[in-house]
Amino acid sequence: MRFWLKDSERRPDPLPARANAQKAVAAGSAGWLVALVLAVVFRAELQAAGLGWWLWCAFIGLGLGLAALLFVLLRRR
Repeated sequence: MRFWLKDSERRPDPLPARANAQKAVAAGSAGWLVALVLAVVFRAELQAAGLGWWLWCAFIGLGLGLAALLFVLLRRR
């Protein structure tokens, strides 16, 4: 196996993979929503363990996910 090929020996680069950014961002946002709901449900336990910041982390993650979803939707138009 060689790590260096001459340009004449190289195959052409493959085309970029097509992906649906809207579905990917929506799935990530859904994950943050689940984390936020769980953080709210277990808020007392998280505060007692010194992990109260997890609630804010999930809240900010959901906010950024929704902003990214809005960006993807506007960019599509």
